[in-house]
Amino acid sequence: MTKPPLLFVLAILSGTSADASVSVIGQGYARGCFEAAEGRQPTREALKSCDRALGESALSADDRVATIINRGIVRMQARDLPAAIADFDEAIRARPDAAEAYVNKGIALIRLGDRDTEAVFSLSEGIARNPLRPEIAFYNRAVAYEGLGRNREAYEDYSRAAQLAPEWPEPATQLQRFQTVKRKTAGV
Repeated sequence: MTKPPLLFVLAILSGTSADASVSVIGQGYARGCFEAAEGRQPTREALKSCDRALGESALSADDRVATIINRGIVRMQARDLPAAIADFDEAIRARPDAAEAYVNKGIALIRLGDRDTEAVFSLSEGIARNPLRPEIAFYNRAVAYEGLGRNREAYEDYSRAAQLAPEWPEPATQLQRFQTVKRKTAGV
């Protein structure tokens, strides 16, 4: 099976909320940054809201990490992938258990292209840390596995995503492209 074209990956990712934003408590700029990431609004004003939030000294450590991740999502949606990855790396350095930082970094690496091995690693790290929406991590890791020609692992991850989110049609749609083939065993 060949690597899915970038357009296919982007269509998949834009067809649903495939980024894993992180909620923040309260109002203000951090909340505005979260809403921009969740609402898929990669505007300059959204990015300014994220930057302003990070400039606030009253932001808790958890909200700061969440806002860095959300700013990375806004940057990823605006197709500024290197800056998005830098944000996810910053969040990982600040809080190594931040599952959503790893998941979103993996998504950004897929979008960059030719970074599927790194994407699988990052998504696997995110899965190991129990993300809020594991179906997104499994789905995107399946995309990366397909890009590497590792179709069995891709099938398993699409299946897991479908089990975790049966109301999300995309994993089931991807599974329809696969065929299972019985192998003949010796002596049969």
